[in-house]
Amino acid sequence: MHNTIFFDLSGRAKFRITGADRLRFLNGQITNDLRKASETSAIEACILNAKGKTDAHIYISASGDSFLVDAAADLREALKVRLERYVIADDVQIEDVTDQFSLFHVLSQQSPALEHERIVSVRRFAEPGWDIWGHAAQHHVWLQELSSRSALCDSDAAEVMRIEQGIPRWGRELTNDIIPIEANLEQRAIDYQKGCYIGQEVISRIKMSGQTNKRLCGLISLDDLPLQSGMKLAAPSAPGKEVGWITSATRSKRQEIALGYVKRGFTSANTRLAAASPSRRTAGGLDAFAEPLRLETGQNNSSRSGSASVSLKPSRCRCQYHANGRRA
Repeated sequence: MHNTIFFDLSGRAKFRITGADRLRFLNGQITNDLRKASETSAIEACILNAKGKTDAHIYISASGDSFLVDAAADLREALKVRLERYVIADDVQIEDVTDQFSLFHVLSQQSPALEHERIVSVRRFAEPGWDIWGHAAQHHVWLQELSSRSALCDSDAAEVMRIEQGIPRWGRELTNDIIPIEANLEQRAIDYQKGCYIGQEVISRIKMSGQTNKRLCGLISLDDLPLQSGMKLAAPSAPGKEVGWITSATRSKRQEIALGYVKRGFTSANTRLAAASPSRRTAGGLDAFAEPLRLETGQNNSSRSGSASVSLKPSRCRCQYHANGRRA
């Protein structure tokens, strides 16, 4: 039995940033400090618009005289256009290298013992991990090699683990309407000490106030009724007022779990909420307890009718349960 797992991320969009001004230019576009990225360690960052909302969620590492960036496959065209929009008199070139590289990620405390490939330390989940960059033509070779050492985590299992850990995903929790702090990314992807970047004023203002309009939370269905993306959340204490929505949902072992945004004032522990599918006018189908996930702790954590209860709790990727089926 394998003690480690790995993911095939080769479908992600990939870009090579070159030119004498690449550091100054890219550092003025991202929320994290690019000076922390190296050839052996990648950083997580967001690219924002002037209103502080998210244009992209990316990972960046140095590679010789360039930076390598990877992002969700859906951003392949939009991200290149977004970056090139701000290249004016800069010596910067942005090359789409998506089809040139394979990309794997291994969850392990120790670096994989592989030769002739680029290995970069990066935290994509709650546990430490390693990205392995290789030539696309050798994808099948490295897939076989990694499969002999670790267990391949398919997309369905990866999605369950992501939701258990409260990791936001582009197109679900992360969209053009979301400010990174609302998705609990401040400890992972934001450096408050670096220089200016697009959208920084909004991020700094939120840091000073300590408040956001909403927060990403985790949900557990206590009555075991399925949750689904798009369900609306309401509070019995505020009849008729929508206080959030579900962004991702899945079944984790013996429980239905989800991620969703809950508005300010309703994210305290044991806040009772009601939820309903998007097709229903009233939100009376599910009862929920809300507690905001905090990713900085390192343990981020088709519907049928009827009543159910949901509890928002952070969790580790390998969940433990009591005999009654509740999460430990």
